[in-house]
Amino acid sequence: MKTHKVEQLVIATVGFFWCFLMWFSTAAFSPSIANHYNLSLAALGLLASSAIWMAPIGRIIAGWAADRFGAPRTFAVILAVCGLVSIASAYTTDYDILFIERVIVAIAGVSFVVGIQHVAQWFEPSEIGTAEGLYAGTGNVGAGVGALLLPRMFGLDYQSAFLWLGVIALVIAAWYLLRGEAAKHEKVRATARESADLRGTIFVWSRYIAIALMLAYAMSFGLEIAMNAWLPGYFTRGFHEAILALGFTSIAGVQIAAGTFAAVQSFTASLFRPFSGFMSDLFQRRGWTPLPMIARTLPYAPRLHWLAISLLLITASMVALTLAGLANSLPLSVLVLVAFGIFVSFGTGGTFALVPLLFPDRPGIAAGFIGGVSTAGGIVYPLVFAHSGNIHMGYLYIALFMFIPFTLFYFWAARYEHHPEDHGIGENWIDRTNRPVGEKA
Repeated sequence: MKTHKVEQLVIATVGFFWCFLMWFSTAAFSPSIANHYNLSLAALGLLASSAIWMAPIGRIIAGWAADRFGAPRTFAVILAVCGLVSIASAYTTDYDILFIERVIVAIAGVSFVVGIQHVAQWFEPSEIGTAEGLYAGTGNVGAGVGALLLPRMFGLDYQSAFLWLGVIALVIAAWYLLRGEAAKHEKVRATARESADLRGTIFVWSRYIAIALMLAYAMSFGLEIAMNAWLPGYFTRGFHEAILALGFTSIAGVQIAAGTFAAVQSFTASLFRPFSGFMSDLFQRRGWTPLPMIARTLPYAPRLHWLAISLLLITASMVALTLAGLANSLPLSVLVLVAFGIFVSFGTGGTFALVPLLFPDRPGIAAGFIGGVSTAGGIVYPLVFAHSGNIHMGYLYIALFMFIPFTLFYFWAARYEHHPEDHGIGENWIDRTNRPVGEKA
């Protein structure tokens, strides 16, 4: 089958876009679902966090499967399973069953690491930042499209939305299976397949820099998906009077307004992600290493500095969100959310501009760990937001007690001037070639 890296990028991106559209379609209709089933604020937070429950372990398994069986097969299975369950959820009237079905549909979120592995198998190191940024950024728009368009297209009829999302997912699954190609060269494909073992998994999981990148991704993408799920309910409850004053007085109107404001974060986080990959490439080409403590002589050191800057900006924006909320200013909150989404995109794009370079022989395993465990933040953050007493204070708590320690650990892990991927728990069982002892170089 004749193909090209651009076609593979397009296939991966379309699949990822639709998976994200399915993943956060529950959040898009959370106000109407909450009203229909009379859910409390705590229950709404639980519903928001449930979208992330399957992601940590699911992404780990999906990353391994992409290395072992190839991205096209793995992605097609994810699309097909989630599509079928989404169709089933359209006919469900019991909330407990609906909740379980939407948790299963949320498995669509694991598709990210499969596409990351797929793109990494086709693009060169010099263009990996931009390619991964285009894939992830365009795909992430699916969440924003869901928040912005689904309530406008279907009103309160979330059942019809779930039905059509599932049907189209089955069509995309067939396309991915027919036209998707696992890697540019058979040698690249064979290396990934042979490295997908337990020793390789333990090796990646025990590296300090892999843990640091996982925390960085928890600060960026883990936060992004938490906000995708949380923000419609946040604007509905936190700025209810301001939304009513704008003329949105019905339940459907409030849902549309809240979804529109929530989509600001998703769109900026998605649209600027390719720019973040480009900036990582630019830092690399120009050799910029402005920060203290972080390595400066590594071949990819500038990329480490770009990511560190991103983490500092994300932490600052969380504080700004709290201040805007406490000021009870809807316009200021939306404005801060624009900057917040941009800074989040810097973190997501900056992280996965590094992952394929640090672990080139195990791109799926590394992407599964870093992109999987980090999504636990999407579970934790909405629960903190919902139980913070004041609905606006959760952002500040997360910044102070989680993000500052995460950033400090990143600085510590990125300080090594030679092979940071060799440093970790159990250093005595690895050699200096990024492989477990006994594995051939």
